[in-house]
Amino acid sequence: MHMLSPIKRRKTRKIQVGSVAVGGDAPITVQTMTNTDTCDVDATVAQIQRCVAAGADMIRVSVPSLDAAAALARIRQAVQVPLIADIHFDHRIALAAARAGADCLRINPGNIGADDKVREVVDCARDLGISMRIGVNAGSLEKDLQKKYSEPTGAALVESALRHIDILDRMNFQEFKVSVKASSVFLTLDAYRQLSSQIEQPLHLGVTEAGVFRSGTVKSAVALGALLLEGIGDTLRISLAAPPEDEVKVGFDLLKSLGLRSNGINFIACPSCSRQEFDVIRVMNALEARLEDVRLAMDVAVIGCKVNGPGEAREADIGICGASPRSLVYLGGDKSHLIATEDIVDEVERLVRAKIKQQAEQDEKIIMKSASA
Repeated sequence: MHMLSPIKRRKTRKIQVGSVAVGGDAPITVQTMTNTDTCDVDATVAQIQRCVAAGADMIRVSVPSLDAAAALARIRQAVQVPLIADIHFDHRIALAAARAGADCLRINPGNIGADDKVREVVDCARDLGISMRIGVNAGSLEKDLQKKYSEPTGAALVESALRHIDILDRMNFQEFKVSVKASSVFLTLDAYRQLSSQIEQPLHLGVTEAGVFRSGTVKSAVALGALLLEGIGDTLRISLAAPPEDEVKVGFDLLKSLGLRSNGINFIACPSCSRQEFDVIRVMNALEARLEDVRLAMDVAVIGCKVNGPGEAREADIGICGASPRSLVYLGGDKSHLIATEDIVDEVERLVRAKIKQQAEQDEKIIMKSASA
């Protein structure tokens, strides 16, 4: 039931962030950033675990001090997901974070001191097998670029990025990705389009300071969706003034809508109108809450009347063509059985859980067959 995406992705160099590949033919990854005090290890670990449960491929953690780097070592011991240490200005903190177990350093080489300090960080990263991210933001451009361009522009962001890239090139370090973020949709598009044509490294997409949940989601979807449709982007973060696990959910929803990743259920539901024969909104809210933990990719359609119901239900793995008092269930495109309309939520959950169990059993048979071969 799942359509392959027609998007042709830009060819990039593949790097590793711990166990997760970024770029090349690797899936586009979704990440987020903790907003707890990093030195509060218990709170940070708990938040990371919630993000992992939502599907996060990697997590960024701010490391503003040597104390935070020490806390990162304890966090590293408590979680399995790849961790990215967010570093600014102080090369000593970068070194401490690397040795604490960070899988990637988010760092701008030109901002952490003289070449000997940068080289020390690069050599440490090389020795430990750690990658980096050059992270350029419109709000923190170098002073000479602010003066040269008068205001943030796509060319200014790209020039800043290329400066930092040149430093790593001179030190023969290629295991890095790059971001050129802005809070403006058009500035974000301009910067990433320019940069994507000039480098081979993977690109980390994001609209920085996008806003609160609703408006920030829309802004991010417009900018990142446009870039992804052009094949630009290897990893992304949806930056919202909202819990980081919500950023992860929105990121996967964006990728699912473009057929680029699957992470759980793709719900198809009618917006509801006077033709609906049951409360579609209530049913969908209940299903979304109950099935939030599901990671198996599947399409579930719930349609409130007989006009579009049969067509949409046939195209889904599990489909409901709503009516009153009984609704028709479709499985794998075929009519299956009737249920009491009041039981839609329970029945859909039952069918989803059964499909998960069936898939797990199939996977186990394949593993056992491979082991005995």
